[in-house]
Parts: sequence; structure tokens; C-alpha cells
Amino acid sequence: MSTPILEVTDLHVAYGKVEALHGANLTVHPGQIVTVIGPNGAGKSTMMNAIAGALPANGAMRGSVRLDGHDMAGVAIESRVARGMCLVPETRELFATMSVEDNLQLGSYRRYRARERGHMDQLDEVYRLFPRLKERRKQDAGTLSGGERQMLAVGRALMAKPKLLMLDEPSLGLAPLIVKEIFHIIVGLKATGVGILLVEQNARAALQAADHAYVLETGDIAMEGPAAQLANDPKVIDTYLGLTRKAEG
Repeated sequence: MSTPILEVTDLHVAYGKVEALHGANLTVHPGQIVTVIGPNGAGKSTMMNAIAGALPANGAMRGSVRLDGHDMAGVAIESRVARGMCLVPETRELFATMSVEDNLQLGSYRRYRARERGHMDQLDEVYRLFPRLKERRKQDAGTLSGGERQMLAVGRALMAKPKLLMLDEPSLGLAPLIVKEIFHIIVGLKATGVGILLVEQNARAALQAADHAYVLETGDIAMEGPAAQLANDPKVIDTYLGLTRKAEG
């Protein structure tokens, strides 16, 4: 298998005296979808923020985060983005009064500032992946539906040409049909070679989309393995997929 785009080793995160993450290990390869599932409060978003360098002021981290072989210790968020790491938070953080296309252009701002030639070259690809964004490119982002806002948040991240795309709860607040569409698009992104780290409460959708999965429980990695294998594990079925899935099995 290829060299990992992300290697997380013995990651601990504490808020004051309370440790929220206990020695987590995780790996993502290019063109691979890796998911972290678990209940509310398990530490999923804490892990994501630690990897992205976005812990709050009262958060302390120890352990190693390596992006494309480079240690991220002491590297600021902006520099992590410049090196190919991009986080789409669950809040999506769009500019509601700006148009869809202006939001997408902001995604390529770092490349523009670096005087990178063809910094808008991803726009056609984003419109191919998300035809609805092209239809609504002149609309204000605040007028979009929840699913369209999620598409815009992912599309804006792709404008930066990331090596690692991190998605925090992409299904949050979306109707089941829209969730299915979003995950179909996420699976399609593998063909671009980007590594995807997906934190998700919708375990069923996440395990169907992912290649490899980790189960995080109260700050500890309780299980890991191929996503298809975990989807058929009795404990995962009982705890995260429900009795209906067990009956189907």
C-alpha cells in the first residue's frame, strides 16, 4: 500500500485535568476513506480538531501527527492547510451573504495568495461533482438547503486541492435521501486520490462508504478494521447499527 498521507500515533488530548482522548492511533492512505464512529462525547471531534491544529486554548495535546511524512508539531492551522490538510467542520462555516461561487473562490484563496498558477482550476471539477452548485452559483449561500450547504462546504474545501480531506459529521441535520447523495459523492472523491478522514455518528452510512474504520468509545479506540468487517461484527451491529441490521444479518 502507498505511504500514508496521515499518521496519528499515541494521541492524547486533555482539557485541564480531564483527558478526552487516550493514546489514539490512526492511519489514512491516499485514495482511502477512513471513518471514526462512536457515540456522542466519545472524543471524535476532539480527535479531528487535534489533527487539524484547532484545539481550543484550554486543550493540550501530546503524541504525533504526521502529514505526508512531516511532523505537524507546532505547525499552525494555516500552514497545515498549505501543506494539504483541509477540515470541513460540522458547522460548515459558510459566508451566508456571499454567493456560492464567491464561497468557492475563497476556498482557493491560499493558492491565489501563493501566486499559484491556475488557482481556480478546480472550479469545473467541483461543478462536475456538484451540478446543483453550478445551477445556484449566483445565489447567496444562506439561501441554500442544508444538503446544498454541505455540498458547498465540501466543494470549497476541494478548491484548495487537499491531500487530506477531513469531514466532521457531514450528515448532521440532513434528510436520509440527501445523506445518501452526500455519501455517494464522498465515495466518488476517492478517484481523485485524496485521503478522506470521516468522523460520523451515522455509523451505517459511514461503514458503507469507508474502506477502514475505527470505533471510538470514551476516548479510546475500542475496535478497528476493514469497514465491511466491522459492519458485520455483532458488537458493532448491536451498539451502532440497531436491531433491524441484526435481523438482516
